[in-house]
Amino acid sequence: MKQSKEIVKDFNIAKFQEDLIGWFTAEQRDLPWRQDKDPYKVWVSEIMLQQTRVDTVIPYFNNFISKFPTIEHLADADEEDVLKAWEGLGYYSRARNLQHAVREVRDEYGGIVPETKDEVSKLRGVGPYTTGAILSIAYGVPEPAVDGNVMRVLSRILFVWEDIAKPKTRKLFDELVYAIISHENPSFFNQGLMELGALICTPKSPACLLCPVQEHCRAFEEGTQKELPVKTSKKSVKAVELAATVLTDESGKVLIHKRSSKGLLANLWEFPNIEIQKDLSKEEELTSFLTEKYGVEAEIGQPFTTISHVFSHLTWHITVYEGKIRGKVEESETLKLLTWEEAEQYAFPVSHQKMKKAFKERQQD
Repeated sequence: MKQSKEIVKDFNIAKFQEDLIGWFTAEQRDLPWRQDKDPYKVWVSEIMLQQTRVDTVIPYFNNFISKFPTIEHLADADEEDVLKAWEGLGYYSRARNLQHAVREVRDEYGGIVPETKDEVSKLRGVGPYTTGAILSIAYGVPEPAVDGNVMRVLSRILFVWEDIAKPKTRKLFDELVYAIISHENPSFFNQGLMELGALICTPKSPACLLCPVQEHCRAFEEGTQKELPVKTSKKSVKAVELAATVLTDESGKVLIHKRSSKGLLANLWEFPNIEIQKDLSKEEELTSFLTEKYGVEAEIGQPFTTISHVFSHLTWHITVYEGKIRGKVEESETLKLLTWEEAEQYAFPVSHQKMKKAFKERQQD
């Protein structure tokens, strides 16, 4: 592996900074978290933008900040309200970690986001990229903010053929950004790299003829921009078959269950569901599961929709049944029988929001 000093040798750093920052100053998108340099808002936006498109994040960010405008508001909020505001964004551990971390900031730093790498990086859910983004954008600290987007851009510009899926390559790109970052305007430098990757230097069809730093791009000069970055393929995704049921009683109330406080989709609410084994029918498995798990006697009807939901490591294939509750339900903190209006106050994962939508549409037919 080449060293960072060798890679940036003969690279016109000053002119690259000038061209990149000048372009970003003129062409940056009008995004709500760019209205000021409030470190809390920068932090929230960067957490939301992990694994999520900008267009998707904008309405969530605006809604979230309207509900929790300051660190104190978020720190004092009920987790149920935070998850509801996050509902639909996915990767819900981000919201829980964010709330935990802002409570740390409230209790240990007087409600002010710290300004040092050591302190920021210790906050829960704040990795190297988010640390660099907060410090550079909010505080003007020349700290790298390197994610896959930035590695793609710089692998082309600096002609780096190392596999970006490997941790040691991430370290190399950190060193490269340290070597070329603007100390006068690290905020616009880092945001410029991010914006370049989002708008121009895209994964499959980079718009090289529109690129403001084309003259600096070694991959463009060699005609290899579409071959970079080098990235090994991900492991195969496991497929899991589930059966779920939307259970209602005679009055039309619906049964929902709260997931465990640990693991996938922790603390979110869901309709009863089970991973299917092969020795029983789905209806039989659901009926037995409801009795054993919740003490609920139910009559399972016909399936009314099928849903596939993809996570980073697995895919759910869910067959969804309608069902009728027979007898009483012993409610608890994690098992509730609610009107549909009441159920709207609870946060559901996307797959179960789809079940809810399909069931209501079926009722209207």
